[in-house]
Amino acid sequence: MPKGTVKWFNDAKGYGFIQQDDGDDVFVHFSAIEGTGFRTLAEGQTVEFEVRPTNA
Repeated sequence: MPKGTVKWFNDAKGYGFIQQDDGDDVFVHFSAIEGTGFRTLAEGQTVEFEVRPTNA
């Protein structure tokens, strides 16, 4: 599973970006965060993630 670092995440808007280890940025929406309670990410946090295509 790919790893990356949270570039920024806006709790009020519910989205942000993760910088992949290869340098590319990935959009993240709060609904994709696994866990219970308030789903958020902290700037600089290391995360594992799965890239999925958008519903365009």
